[in-house]
Amino acid sequence: MNERFETVVLDSEGLSTWIAQDRKVLAMLRVFHEMGADLVIGANTIVEVSHARTNIPRLNWTLSRVKVEPVTEQAAKAAAQLLKEAGLHGHKYAIDATVAEVALRQPGPVALLTSDRDDMTKLCGDRVRIMAL
Repeated sequence: MNERFETVVLDSEGLSTWIAQDRKVLAMLRVFHEMGADLVIGANTIVEVSHARTNIPRLNWTLSRVKVEPVTEQAAKAAAQLLKEAGLHGHKYAIDATVAEVALRQPGPVALLTSDRDDMTKLCGDRVRIMAL
């Protein structure tokens, strides 16, 4: 990877695979760490990855290594606008839109690790480098 990123945002799949210690994701995160990139998630991503089988100590360890961005009223309104501009709506896209909004307000260049390349590309346009997991 010869691109340089200031910020790397993880969606729920990015965070889940890190918690599960997926080798591919760990290797990518190592490269981002070496380039000095900040790792960021939206606060509601924590809710999305939490379920009965979540390794809570591992989740807490992982959260201690990322910047957690709040989802404020202003952020929610901006995410709703992103949905409108992308022609998307409904709960299926709501958290994706908040993740995209978080990515768009980070210092760039920004990469977004996601399992949902198509929707994130619609939401972020060319302002964020979408990296599929």
